Amino acid sequence: MNAGLKVLAPGLHTTVQDLGRLGYQAIGVPVSGALDGFSLQLANALVGNSPRTPALEVLMSGPTFEVAADTVRVALAGVGANLAIGAEKARIGPGQSVTLPRGAVIEVVAGQSASGYLAVEGGIAVPRVLGSTSTYVRAAIGGLDGRALRRGDFVPLAIAHASERAELRLPLPLMPTGDQPIRVVLGPQQEYFTEEAVAAFLLAEFRISQSADRMGMRLDGPSLQHRGGWDIVSDAITTGAIQVPGSGQPILLLADHQTTGGYPKIATVISADLPVVGRRRPGDRLRFAAVTVEVAEELCRAAEYHLAELAAKLEPISDHPAIDLGSLYDGNLISGVVSGVE
Repeated sequence: MNAGLKVLAPGLHTTVQDLGRLGYQAIGVPVSGALDGFSLQLANALVGNSPRTPALEVLMSGPTFEVAADTVRVALAGVGANLAIGAEKARIGPGQSVTLPRGAVIEVVAGQSASGYLAVEGGIAVPRVLGSTSTYVRAAIGGLDGRALRRGDFVPLAIAHASERAELRLPLPLMPTGDQPIRVVLGPQQEYFTEEAVAAFLLAEFRISQSADRMGMRLDGPSLQHRGGWDIVSDAITTGAIQVPGSGQPILLLADHQTTGGYPKIATVISADLPVVGRRRPGDRLRFAAVTVEVAEELCRAAEYHLAELAAKLEPISDHPAIDLGSLYDGNLISGVVSGVE
């Protein structure tokens, strides 16, 4: 019997993602991958996976699964999110692993972050397409049939038995990053904008509009005026680029962005802050701060060091986290009825 997770409810947009499809933008294929690569790697570390192991990205509202394997070890990463286990909906917080038996029902309860990551020990067993399992819905490649999960799907797992070891957790919960300014390097077409537009971009507060998805987010705020025109010869786009069309309202491009574009780009989000952007929801406010390329590179190294430091500090949980799962499934499956066994 194949091991997997049965999808009882798919959530708003739950997809298989890893760290992306590198090396194919020249032929028009976006990198895709996790909006918040930091949290994906942390979730993988909690269940003992390598950083690039495919996991489930949960956006805004969470899915519900039934375990269809002997045992599975899972962990959730995402600020404020929780796992609700079984009919009793016993809560397992983010930043810790838990092992569940066949038939267990797992609901991902979304938190403050727009994105969260459910990692499973061994990973999700889907084919690689151009070197990655990441789902790119617009081209119907990667993940589970190139699309978001649907009710009734079966998500195949790489292993059917969780390893015999202690569960792991973060010593301290991750803190929200909602007020953190998003750091950018100005350009590559800064000269296409008036000095007043560049100043407004750095001083004003923007709000993420409802027009936001994995491709990008439109930002509501002051209109950023172009110096001459807003048409350029199409050139390459990188994740985090902020392009400004004729409307003057910026668009911050995310993991599934197009690979070329003909609008001038006023700035580019530094790689260290891309996970922070990936956690923001429609309606959230954004402020920008300019840094140099040299500072951006140093911040990238610092973010990588911080992630490695967190993974090294994961600590074993001596007891069952929060609930006795054996008792839950043996004697308390029906609300209000217990076995009477002490």
